[in-house]
Amino acid sequence: MNKETTGNKKVIRISIDCKATVNVGEYSRYGKSRSADAVQALDHDMEIKKKMIPFGILNLDNDQLHVFYGNSNKTSDFICDALEWWWDSVKSENLEVEELIIFSDKGPENSGCRTQYLFRLVAFSEQSKLKIRNVYYPPYHSKYNPIERVWSSLERHWNGTLLSTAKTVIEWTKTMTWKAMSPVVNVIDKIYSKGVKLNNKEKEELESKIVRNSELPKWDLTITPIAVDF
Repeated sequence: MNKETTGNKKVIRISIDCKATVNVGEYSRYGKSRSADAVQALDHDMEIKKKMIPFGILNLDNDQLHVFYGNSNKTSDFICDALEWWWDSVKSENLEVEELIIFSDKGPENSGCRTQYLFRLVAFSEQSKLKIRNVYYPPYHSKYNPIERVWSSLERHWNGTLLSTAKTVIEWTKTMTWKAMSPVVNVIDKIYSKGVKLNNKEKEELESKIVRNSELPKWDLTITPIAVDF
């Protein structure tokens, strides 16, 4: 698939993933600091009062990285809000694009069976007029998802730093580089509810808008925007 689509200006390929939640506070992260004096952290983890959820979108065609931080819950709606925000910010540079290919792990928030995720993708496709193809890596193969290497790079970048405030987390993310470029960092300050689901009738209607690969129906699916006659 990558060979077929690389260089095609009508197709944009992205790799997405939610990184492990960042606990904000003076917690020891077992890293090493280059400072002359050792960083002073809490000797044991107290009750965690604030968390930040990193979600990344890596453009596989130009290596531009976008990182979104949420401060609520890791949900399908959080992921899709980030995808819509990302597209709004880059669509003026991609006027020829007709298809979006999303490579990702099959997490619980964005799996091919998660109805709220698929519902939001259908809405995104219809609003953006993009054909959207979701391709998932099989279990235990997340290391092949390109954005996983980005998270590894971020961990090395802020290794040993006390991520004591949300501002510290954001600023350290901004100063990392990926392929000699700084990431675009945004915060989605919104409360997300867990467990949002569709009823059986809504599920049936949703499936009518999705074309699944006959051999890998849960791992390769395509959403095509509905053509409107004027």
